[in-house]
Amino acid sequence: MLSLATTPARADATHAQLASYYDRHAAVLDGTVFGWDGRGTPRRLRSGITQVAVSRDAWYGLTAGGELLRWTDAEPSAATALRRSVARVAAGATGWIAIDRDGTAWQAGSNDTAVRVMADVVDACVGDSADYLVTRDGQLHVRGLAHRGQYGDGKLQSTPDYVATANGVVAVRGHTGHAVHLRRDGTVMGTGGNRFGPLSSHGLGDKADRWGPIFEGAAAVATGSRHTLALRPDGSLWAWGDGFSIEPVRLMARVRAVAAGDTATIALDADGALWQWDSGQGPRRLVLAR
Repeated sequence: MLSLATTPARADATHAQLASYYDRHAAVLDGTVFGWDGRGTPRRLRSGITQVAVSRDAWYGLTAGGELLRWTDAEPSAATALRRSVARVAAGATGWIAIDRDGTAWQAGSNDTAVRVMADVVDACVGDSADYLVTRDGQLHVRGLAHRGQYGDGKLQSTPDYVATANGVVAVRGHTGHAVHLRRDGTVMGTGGNRFGPLSSHGLGDKADRWGPIFEGAAAVATGSRHTLALRPDGSLWAWGDGFSIEPVRLMARVRAVAAGDTATIALDADGALWQWDSGQGPRRLVLAR
């Protein structure tokens, strides 16, 4: 579902229907999770799931009843229950973040031991170098590495606790040394490493250590290791960075959701079809395994 900028946008590596982390991808279609690696064929993994997230080592699924499950390639039929009453999940390099139905965020590492980190949270992202939380009042909080400008406030030294670095935010997405966030007015802001253009021309060639505007009129955002995507309310999909162009280019119309991994872009169109771009090449329609 395409989320407008007045509500938390959910279209990236932790989208309710799509997920991508480096070369691992997943999609929820009619309650069934399909997963695939690289340019492979999506295969059925598990049914009864409403939201999916992925990391290098695991798959995460959220049931309609709010139970958070985790399973691995080694044991795809055996799932571990992690939490109950969960409204949203994010996953990535450092583990996972679950947002309870009351807005409490819990964060866990590889041992799955969850620690309460913040209240009134509406969105979260587990990046590849820093993690981000957005609270109900629009404050953006970050914790993790800062050497590439990931905090967006000029800091290049990490902090042990989450610190607020921006306001007026509804969603945030981060990946390899950079992050983007979506403001209530539809502006996409970016900070961090920008050798390949995921921040468009903002800090191009090295890094930006402060948030700067990249794109206007967005309803949702996604970012991979070297490129970034935006959806507009009319369903048009835009991309910039490695494999595309430094300036945003229009890729497709009538798109409902998008996710970004290493070099891959995954999109779900209005008719329920899955499409994939690889290093900017495509799109090609994905055929589900029988």
